[in-house]
Amino acid sequence: MKTKSFKDLIVWQKSYKLVLEIYKTTRDFPKSEDYGLSQQMRRAAVSIPSNIAEGYGRKHKAEYNQFLSIAYGSLLELETQFLLAKDLNYIIENQGVEKLLKEVGSILYRMLHPIR
Repeated sequence: MKTKSFKDLIVWQKSYKLVLEIYKTTRDFPKSEDYGLSQQMRRAAVSIPSNIAEGYGRKHKAEYNQFLSIAYGSLLELETQFLLAKDLNYIIENQGVEKLLKEVGSILYRMLHPIR
């Protein structure tokens, strides 16, 4: 089946769910993090599906790959921030976020490094 929209991409759908989970997770962070780690995590999370969508709309494969690369970088940034939040005990356990981080990372990696 041919994709008609970026919304048809599994990687976009999963990264969108990841954004929603990050917003729910950061809602309970300490007030002192309202403009700190909480906002950084939200921005990094939003960047992932946003860059996938923008890249999808580009006319050239090289541009698409560049935006996928940016999305992958944002994912790694978010993963680092998530680990920090866990170590600071802002998050106890969130297997849903951890699963989505792995799934989105795996899909983006395969899109950027296809088997030849």
